[in-house]
Amino acid sequence: MSLIGKIFESTSTDVAVMPVIRKTSAVSRIVSVLLLTGAFGLTACTRDYTVAYLYATAAGAGINEYAVDYQSGALVPISGSPVAAGNNPTKLIASPNGLFIYVLNQGDSTVQEFAIDEGSGKLTSKNTYPTGSRPTSLAMDAAGKFLYVTFTYQQGYSDANPGPGGVNIFPVNADNSLGNPTVQVVGNNPVGVATTNLSNFVYVIDAEPAIGSGSPVGYILAFSQNTSNGALTPIGKTNISTDTSGKTVAIGYGAGTVPSAIAIDPTARFVYVTDRATNQLYGNVVISGGLLQPMQNSPFATGLLPMAVTVEPRGKYMFVANYNDNTVSAYVINGATGAPTGAVGSSATKVGTGPLCLSIEPALGIYLYSSNSLDNTTSGLKMDAHNGTLQNAQNTPYPASGTPSCVVAVANGSHATQVVNP
Repeated sequence: MSLIGKIFESTSTDVAVMPVIRKTSAVSRIVSVLLLTGAFGLTACTRDYTVAYLYATAAGAGINEYAVDYQSGALVPISGSPVAAGNNPTKLIASPNGLFIYVLNQGDSTVQEFAIDEGSGKLTSKNTYPTGSRPTSLAMDAAGKFLYVTFTYQQGYSDANPGPGGVNIFPVNADNSLGNPTVQVVGNNPVGVATTNLSNFVYVIDAEPAIGSGSPVGYILAFSQNTSNGALTPIGKTNISTDTSGKTVAIGYGAGTVPSAIAIDPTARFVYVTDRATNQLYGNVVISGGLLQPMQNSPFATGLLPMAVTVEPRGKYMFVANYNDNTVSAYVINGATGAPTGAVGSSATKVGTGPLCLSIEPALGIYLYSSNSLDNTTSGLKMDAHNGTLQNAQNTPYPASGTPSCVVAVANGSHATQVVNP
């Protein structure tokens, strides 16, 4: 194995975390090796002090743009930030190649494509595409071929006449523009979607409304992906049908009452869902064919009103944003079972007010950021790669324009991006 492979080798699984270098020139590859070795205490002759770029959606203000400092993780606003977006941008993701981001504009039911300038991190709006009514989340498959967007209402339904939603399936063209979408119908209130890294499965979370005096029921809907056209086929316990009134009804794997976020570990073996109503995290093991099996002792306790969950690039640690606690909780993932336990010596770490979303920069994989919706800030945390504990980054929190609702980080062009390879 190469030196880089050794540096990023995971001790908790049978996979290695390898860096993928987006630039292809020999000079860029040498620079990336030097940067990576420097990050782990080895001597580096050359360093680019912007290790990554961070973007934060903000209602009424567009997209906040930041540069991430290599040594401290501190955020520096990029000149001209924020950049304009559509009506009420709420969620965003980056393409696997790190050259584009896609933003959900919930107010006008669109997804907006931005190109990232590799030299400055500035965003340039390229295209805007209509989605289903009131989009809620989005995810791109690991191959960068299809973009999945959950939306709240199928045609004929609205806040005044609530009903089931769906998933737009956009093909991604060679230039990262989007083609015409198809639709996979699902049940009520789809709020999250995630794709696996090393296999072709897609998972959607939704919440079916309470019947009578009962409680709502949260589900994980599991699908296999057709790699040619992106189409989704229900698998396992997932069943999608219509009732006598013609409404779509979906059932799947139990996920509490009001699921709020979903994450998959980079080895594609574990699926995690937060339930904001019960302050719990539901863990599932991915078994043969993409089917799910609840982890032993699941669900696991979180802080108050968990709204986001993410797993760091090595697959060893997981983090949950607790909206009502204004904290981020750190967990160690058992590499054999997937079960999370609190990071040794760690309690939940305070961030800004009302954290809604989390992102870890993929270059070094040690700086974690939260979008704080109630105090107009973005918080930065530094992860100890030895035990997963968190401490505040320099000068955190950082001012943001508007009301930040989500964040995403991409590696700077001269740095490597970590991915897990079998």
